[in-house]
Amino acid sequence: MNIDLTGKTALVTGASRGIGEAIARRLGEAGAKVLCAARTVDAVQRVAGEIGEKGAAVQLDITAADVRDRIKSLLEEHGNIDILVNNAGVTDDDLFIRMKPDAWDRVLRTNLDSAFHITQEVAKKMIRARWGRIINITSVVGLSGNPGQVNYSASKAGIIGFTKSLALEIGSRNVTVNAIAPGFIQTSMTDAMTAEAKKSMEDRIAAKRLGTPDDIAYAAVFLASEQAGYITGTVLNVSGGLYT
Repeated sequence: MNIDLTGKTALVTGASRGIGEAIARRLGEAGAKVLCAARTVDAVQRVAGEIGEKGAAVQLDITAADVRDRIKSLLEEHGNIDILVNNAGVTDDDLFIRMKPDAWDRVLRTNLDSAFHITQEVAKKMIRARWGRIINITSVVGLSGNPGQVNYSASKAGIIGFTKSLALEIGSRNVTVNAIAPGFIQTSMTDAMTAEAKKSMEDRIAAKRLGTPDDIAYAAVFLASEQAGYITGTVLNVSGGLYT
């Protein structure tokens, strides 16, 4: 199946590394113009530069009070954003009885509130254009829960509810809203783990390996495509069988 996103503009938050970087690269390879967003523009200049003429580095603090104004400016500068990938997120782990209110607020504000503010501005234009793809990166812990991550799991479960409800509201406008739930993905953090710890993690996964950022990116490219136009309100579990 050949996916061609030529003529489409995508905004990917948290595009400076990991899953966001991989998604930005693969969208660019499929022909989309990619706005690679991160809190500091220096962090995404490399990614945008390597994408080439279709890549653009964008400074975007998704927790800032003026995030809506920044999105409006991007829409004015680049026209419609056809594909939105809400990927940026944080963790601040602790057992629930020790969790500080600041840790709760920071994670929910970054992972959930930002998706509301950004998506509301972008979706208005998608609805008028009668075409759009909204892809929210959640997590399998939003489905299963995880000790020490009450705040993170709550934010990711919230993203799932957000996805399903919004899909019902705007599906008739040819705008799809889906989520991807990654499992354990190979990152700089997992690279630093001991071989024993990594093997213990892999033993919990049916595929017996950690996922790669590209495993998530290829799923995102498909959901962004014309071929996925009849898929909406779905949570795509990309965890290698960690959660079934």
